[in-house]
Amino acid sequence: MNVGIGLPIGDPTTLLTWAQRADAGPFSTLGLLDRLVYDNPEPLVALALLAGATSRIRVQTEVLLAPLRDTALLAKQAATVDRMTGGRLVLGLGIGGRDDDHQVTGVDMRTRGRRLDEQMAVLRRLWSGAPYGAGVGPIGPAPARPGGPEVLFGGFKPAALERVARWGDGFLAAAAPSWAGGLFDTVRGFWQRHGRDGEPRIVAQVNVALGPQDVIDDARTAMHAYYAFTGMADRMVAGLLTTPAEIRGAVAAFGDLGADEVMLYCYGLDPDQVDRVADAL
Repeated sequence: MNVGIGLPIGDPTTLLTWAQRADAGPFSTLGLLDRLVYDNPEPLVALALLAGATSRIRVQTEVLLAPLRDTALLAKQAATVDRMTGGRLVLGLGIGGRDDDHQVTGVDMRTRGRRLDEQMAVLRRLWSGAPYGAGVGPIGPAPARPGGPEVLFGGFKPAALERVARWGDGFLAAAAPSWAGGLFDTVRGFWQRHGRDGEPRIVAQVNVALGPQDVIDDARTAMHAYYAFTGMADRMVAGLLTTPAEIRGAVAAFGDLGADEVMLYCYGLDPDQVDRVADAL
């Protein structure tokens, strides 16, 4: 079972410290959330910087809101990071659910899922080296991984889960073990129905905070602000894992469900949490 660290978004200047400590520890991946109308770092820019400051750990968008972005430019940016990191980029993609993010980009929320499917057809074509279209040539550079970086899709609805089988390499599940198993099974079922070889890579995400009470309080405050738009922020914060036993239990539970990796997403800014989580594991 691989275990990654989800990075806090409250202060971009701390992320180099987080990344270098994680790279020196037992962790497999660094993850970073995406919003547009929010006080957070742009994930591809930030992860490119963090990849340059580390040597082995993967960097993962968790999830990048692809419909908000120009498709050709996204293809070029992702291929560049993938190539320059030797294939360490994992592109977690989703459609997002915040109206303000879509409003400022002029993207219609009602068609964002369809737009992502259209984008994936173009991204896969460009990453294979094919021309963009009639009269327009290829867009390089070629990614390190043939066919493009690994793509995971997040989401909960059937269309999102089927998208894993249609376009992706795996599933990113921000769900508790108590109901993640059903999502995993649905994704695997779509995978088989689409005639895909092997198995989808399953990556789970759980929110954690380890440390003194001020670290936990900081994480709860940041998490509540991030999820305020849902109207369910209190319930989300109540699920924050704050003890080593809770974290070990969640990792074990996801392992029992067949997950390949668990991302432990941290909202508190204290980078000493990297070492505390490593000790907890």
